[in-house]
Amino acid sequence: MWNPRLATLLLSFGLLSACGGDDANQEAPRPVLVVHPGGDAGVSLTAFAGEIRAREESPLSFRVGGQILERFVDAGDRVKRGDVLAKLDARDVQAQAEAAQAQASAADAELTRATAERQRLAALVQDQLVSRSAFDAQQAAWAAAAGQARAARANLVVARNQAAYAQLRAPRDGVVATRNAEAGQTVSAGQVVYTLAGDAGREVAIALPESRIADFHPGQPVLVELWSSPGERLPGRIREIAAAADPQARTFATRVALETSAIGSVALGQSARVYVPGARTNAATLRLPLSALQRDKSGGTAVWVVDPATRKLQLKPVRVGAFGEDSVPVLSGLHANAWVVAAGGHLLREGEVVAPVDRDNRPVATPPAQAR
Repeated sequence: MWNPRLATLLLSFGLLSACGGDDANQEAPRPVLVVHPGGDAGVSLTAFAGEIRAREESPLSFRVGGQILERFVDAGDRVKRGDVLAKLDARDVQAQAEAAQAQASAADAELTRATAERQRLAALVQDQLVSRSAFDAQQAAWAAAAGQARAARANLVVARNQAAYAQLRAPRDGVVATRNAEAGQTVSAGQVVYTLAGDAGREVAIALPESRIADFHPGQPVLVELWSSPGERLPGRIREIAAAADPQARTFATRVALETSAIGSVALGQSARVYVPGARTNAATLRLPLSALQRDKSGGTAVWVVDPATRKLQLKPVRVGAFGEDSVPVLSGLHANAWVVAAGGHLLREGEVVAPVDRDNRPVATPPAQAR
């Protein structure tokens, strides 16, 4: 039997259960990383990562081709100028040198005979016992023998040089940075076998962004901080800046020379950071990481801003300047104290309540709502 009173009571219990379920299933606020555009953009505008390199890096190769018979050093070994690094199987070039020696000896012997014959005919010409034409013919034969002797001696020098080129020697003091061949391998003339890092100096190889290249010039003083020695900064200067930007990275390859007093404390391949104290930092301009930028419904540039009172998200249109390596200047639309979502904006929605945290994953203390 239908009981209206019972039906009303059951409907009331159902509504209460549904409300309770919604509260239980309500999601906790999503944590979001926030930054201030006034300087907590996570980018140091005056620091550039680099690597310690040698001032002189020489790729070493044999001047003749052949099979490597033996090598005497490996990567990381220290060598002195003139040390033999590797040698080729020199039997062929030595045979060529011996053949050139034999040809030079034969040419010298022919020159000696032609010289003696010329002297004999010269005496006979004075006594008018031979014709002048016979002496002229012998004079020409002597000149030809002299030329052949000079050519043979030159070929001998070349052959001896070729034999000497079978040994690869260090052109200066330094450290073997790389080894690209092994004993038993056949190499061609000019094929790189070793790379030698000279002891003349140490530099930091960095890349300067195209957007700020006007702020730097050769001779500009800098400070170099090794990753292995944080807080200790070594003096240096920008030695050279590439004339053209890399076509893909759009950066300029740059070498920073360390002062002589700092060379002993660095090692090849170390990571370093170069600080340029005199560079224009554009400190008055607000900056944000590139990952903070979003697109609004009209296709313009916008960012997610956390309301400090309600912790709700709002997509605010902004006007930005030229993109940098990792950040972009904000020309209008924000104030320095705004909390801007720095990453993951594509997962957020308008009006969503979030839990803002800083880069150390600590909750950000937002001020309470002000009385109206």
